[in-house]
Amino acid sequence: MGKIFSVEFMLEIIPDILKGIPYTISIAVVAFFVGISIGFFGAIIKIYKIPVLKKIVGVYVSFVRGTPLLVQILLIYYGIPILLRIINQQFGTTFDVSKIPAMVFMFAAFSISAGAYLTESIRAALLAVDKGQMEAAYSVGMNTFQGMTRIVIPQAIKVGIPVFANFFIGLLKDTSLAFAASVPEIMGRAKIEAGRASRFFEAYIAAALIYWGICILFERLVVVLERKVRKNEGGVEK
Repeated sequence: MGKIFSVEFMLEIIPDILKGIPYTISIAVVAFFVGISIGFFGAIIKIYKIPVLKKIVGVYVSFVRGTPLLVQILLIYYGIPILLRIINQQFGTTFDVSKIPAMVFMFAAFSISAGAYLTESIRAALLAVDKGQMEAAYSVGMNTFQGMTRIVIPQAIKVGIPVFANFFIGLLKDTSLAFAASVPEIMGRAKIEAGRASRFFEAYIAAALIYWGICILFERLVVVLERKVRKNEGGVEK
């Protein structure tokens, strides 16, 4: 009878699982920055209550926040090929769906999801800046764009650092769902190795330890960033 739990197997597969880190980091980073862009425009639309667009953003945010990420991934993964086939039929184009890497679908799915959540986070960060800041900007001759980019946004970033950092760490963990689209990120590789030897527990423990280590690293980086921000504001660090 074999071992119930094999530490040797877990240590053996860790190097193979580590190969999934570039996929995990890539998805999280791309989704975060694209999501920031989407979220910023979504937040501005909601703050200034732009007609029509406000309703569209509201439905988008409500749908994404009201459906599981896994469902969104599968909708993107199977929906984009269908959309491209329709475009091919309607316009006579020759988009080859089979040549689109699975990572492209993951970038799209995670970015769309991140954009919805970050819309509300960015809106809250912008509204946290005192309205008098914009009034002060107008008083010295700045227009709305200049006031936002030079005064409001920098302050909103400082306010939102903890929220954005926590969101990014959560995004890193959410990338584990990318294995549903056959992307060989950390969880995907762990599942492959687990199936090879039918030792799922060991493989998933190894994956959990790797995710934990990555999150600890980013948490430390965020602490360093927050300290630098406080120093720039004139805070005292002991």
